[in-house]
Amino acid sequence: SIHKDLEEKIARFHQREDAILYASCFDANTGIFEALLTPEDAVLSDELNHASIIDGIRLCKTNKYRYKHMDMQDLEAKLKEAQKHRLRLVATDGAFSMDGDIAPLREICQLAQQYDALVFIDECHATGFLGPNGRGTDELLGVMDKVTIINSTLGKALGGAAGGYTTGPKLLIDLLRQRSRPYLFSNSLPPAVVGSASKALDLLMESNAIAQSMAAKTQRFRSQMTAAGFTISGKDHPICPVMLGDARLASVMAEDMLSRGIYVIGFSYPVVPKGQARIRVQVSAVHSDEDIDRCVDAFTEVGRKHGALP
Repeated sequence: SIHKDLEEKIARFHQREDAILYASCFDANTGIFEALLTPEDAVLSDELNHASIIDGIRLCKTNKYRYKHMDMQDLEAKLKEAQKHRLRLVATDGAFSMDGDIAPLREICQLAQQYDALVFIDECHATGFLGPNGRGTDELLGVMDKVTIINSTLGKALGGAAGGYTTGPKLLIDLLRQRSRPYLFSNSLPPAVVGSASKALDLLMESNAIAQSMAAKTQRFRSQMTAAGFTISGKDHPICPVMLGDARLASVMAEDMLSRGIYVIGFSYPVVPKGQARIRVQVSAVHSDEDIDRCVDAFTEVGRKHGALP
């Protein structure tokens, strides 16, 4: 019963008809495309989509198109090319986890409407903190009524343990309960995870204070880091990639930050393209303004020490 209650709560939070729980959003992403799309259909995927979306698309026998990252001209060209297929599904991350940038959902939804396509978004890096009430990128950009399917996680902002879900039209959710292999042939979520995720949703639906505080803290960190001379990728997202370019520099700076009591992660090839090494910082609701200021001070000190700043 607690699982069913959580599914109902997720659907209400996203203002959708129904929802289905998975052990992770990786499972949700690998379970949806094969169940929904046939060889008569087509999926159009952003080239920088999450690995789980790519794996889910690989599992299905549909016609596959990949458009350049957030390039609406290329998406439109691919949509024109895909008109010969029965059903078209545009698939994109709402917010991209490595760059902290946000998909142009208004433009995507306009093109989808123009070319009779459905829109799917992965909201793992948006649910709980983007938008006025933390409902995600579709709320942030005012297209909640135009996005057909949302997949997201309970393992990040909504509790941080495990779990994922799909939410959307009831007919789709009914289909997934009958056809989605990760749902049918895997265990359900542990009750403790269900309870913590349910409480997280209660907190979000009671007040928008958490979502609003996240926006303010993100702005504080990004503006201070930019003023210090660092390049921060993305826009207005609490995933804040500090772009360094050199893989060894990212690694030694992250180690030095840890010695100062600040845990940040260096990323380099093959996780990100060659020459785009970075330290990825994630601002959290539990960080105080003092925490953020201390982090910026440490970055400035470490950056000067290793030559990342003049």
